[in-house]
Formats: sequence, structure tokens, C-alpha cells
Amino acid sequence: MSTPLHQDPRLDQAASTDESLLAAHDKLLGKQPDEKGRYKLPPLHLLFFFSGLIFFAGTYLNRYSGMFDPRVYNENTLPPSGETVVAKLDPLVLGKKQYDAICITCHQANGLGLPGAFPPLAASEWVSGSDDRLIRLVVYGMTGPMTVKGVLYSAAPMPTIGKVANSQYNLSDDKVAAVLTYIRHEWGNTGAPITTDQVAAVRSKEGDRKPYVEAELLKLN
Repeated sequence: MSTPLHQDPRLDQAASTDESLLAAHDKLLGKQPDEKGRYKLPPLHLLFFFSGLIFFAGTYLNRYSGMFDPRVYNENTLPPSGETVVAKLDPLVLGKKQYDAICITCHQANGLGLPGAFPPLAASEWVSGSDDRLIRLVVYGMTGPMTVKGVLYSAAPMPTIGKVANSQYNLSDDKVAAVLTYIRHEWGNTGAPITTDQVAAVRSKEGDRKPYVEAELLKLN
């Protein structure tokens, strides 16, 4: 008589239902708690905070770093005081610039003028004489003949240069003062500087008027 075969466990597994298998798996693994995708609120707060900080830092550097150009950006400089400081140009430098732009055509680079046409400024009694006379001569101009160093000149009038009515050049008071200071220090001249306040005082007193003639200017001390 033959011995019965042992029961094959695969036959029992095949007979199991889906529900029983799921139940067995759940029993073995245990139920995992729902942690909402494992997202935690504090790390998200930090993420947004540091993202905003990085954005602010980038914007700040882009706007205020001066592209890190050493001509613009210097981390060792002191903070500004809030006051705007305007560098003043040397009046002799400014005066030469105005002279070269306006006066040099007639009075020449050497200040000697042109004989019989335009009077010299070098060693001229008009340049080294009265401040008020020289200021009026340049601001308002002059018509008619004039005598310089004993020589009569009548070829062309002195143009109106200051900031007054009918001025050909309309120079500001500081530019007039600078060019007068320049001609008083060039070509061996040793006259005192002319200030902006002196020019402004003359313009304020005289207002807008026609050019002078020699006789009027000679009355001034």
C-alpha cells in the first residue's frame, strides 16, 4: 500500500484569497502613520526666509556696489555726511580757459594784441589799474577809441562779455572774475585778483546798461 504524499504548501497558498493576502501583509508590516508626505512647517519657513535674504542681497549689490569698480566702489571710505561738496576750479585755470575761448583772437596768446588794431594787455594801465574800471570794461564792453600805453586804438569796440542785456558772451560773474584774475597774473602783470563778489557788486549797481566810452571809465578810481 503506497504512502500518501505530503501536502504541498503551494497548494494552500494558491487557495488563499486576495483579501487574506492583504491582511497578512498588513499584519506583518504594521500600519504606517500618515505624516502628510513628511513635510514639516519650520523647514519651509526657513526656506522662504533664506530665499528672500538671498534675493535682497543680490538686489542690493547690483544697485550699490558700483560693479565693484575701484573708481566707484571703495569699502574703506567713510559714509557720506549728506553735504554735497563742489570742488572749486582754480581761477587761473578757469580764467585761461575763458581767455583762450574769447579774448585770444584780439589780444593774442602773448597778450600784446595787434598794433594799430587791438590794444595789449601786457603792462597795460587798464589791466593793472582800477578794479571797478576793469570790471566795467569787460562786463559791459566799450565803444569808441581808447588810449593804451600812449597809443590810440579805434579799430574795433570791446564786446560786452558779462551776464547782462545784449551780451555777446553772457559769462557768469565767476568766469568774468577768473579771466580778469588771469590777465592780471600773465605776461609780467602783477595786479591783485578780482573776486566774484566784486563783479556781482558792479552788476548789481549798474544793472543793464549800454557799453561804456573811455571818458566814463576814466572817471572811476
